[in-house]
Amino acid sequence: MEYTRRNFVKLSGLGLMISLTTVPRSEEFYSVFEDSSDIIPFDLGIASYTFRKFSLDDTIKMTRRVGITKLTLKSMHMPLESTPEEIRSIAARIREAGIDLYGAGVIYMRTAGETDQAFNYAKAAGLRVIIGVPSHELLDYCNQKVRDFDIKLAIHNHGPGDELYPSPESVYTRVKDLDPRIGLCVDIGHTQRLGLDPIEETAKYFDRLHDVHIKDEDASNASGNTVEIGRGVIDIPGYLKMLIEKGYRGVTSFEYEKDEDDPLPGLAESVGYVRGVLKTFSQ
Repeated sequence: MEYTRRNFVKLSGLGLMISLTTVPRSEEFYSVFEDSSDIIPFDLGIASYTFRKFSLDDTIKMTRRVGITKLTLKSMHMPLESTPEEIRSIAARIREAGIDLYGAGVIYMRTAGETDQAFNYAKAAGLRVIIGVPSHELLDYCNQKVRDFDIKLAIHNHGPGDELYPSPESVYTRVKDLDPRIGLCVDIGHTQRLGLDPIEETAKYFDRLHDVHIKDEDASNASGNTVEIGRGVIDIPGYLKMLIEKGYRGVTSFEYEKDEDDPLPGLAESVGYVRGVLKTFSQ
């Protein structure tokens, strides 16, 4: 299919319509896009910070409502202080709902004790990746932990004002010589707010890309705020095309920070937009 505005609007509208419809089985949603699986090597997920004002049960329901089956949990939905038994119980509830709980975060690691806690937590939950922010002096300790636990650590950049990891480069320069299971979770919104191009930054450090937080921003500076994907300044079609061309096989997770009291409409619009873009690439 030719990548035209008419086709894009048609397909992104279809994605939005389905996103807003109650979907009893996630495969019913994916069947609409099944012919794209041969060229789109990555999955879409949700970072549960999107639902920070809501319970775990509501988080599960809204994740399924938009047809997403990959999830990372923030600590308000699975507290770091939980016992291993409590963590396993929470993880089981999510997986029984047909959702792959693949990661957790953002988790801050300021001490060796907090680092131990993060990796034990991830092991108890059966996670494959920790979205984390370790202090610089703990990187060697984290290096040993990823070897001991065989769990990836994807360090999240937080943009302007972040003294530890503002940009993808600030992560890469510190981890490039460590175990390859330590890498980046590129937050494309925070990258854009630094005045950087998320496409160029992600491509430059792609060999260490373990996770992506996808969102849109209304400005390319520190005052930028999250908006519905497609309404902001980030070149979302270009970004998704880059991930496909690079053969990215991780998860691209929506972290919708706007409308914390009522995130579902904006999230559904964002999911619909992204699915519409991806559909055009398969035609």
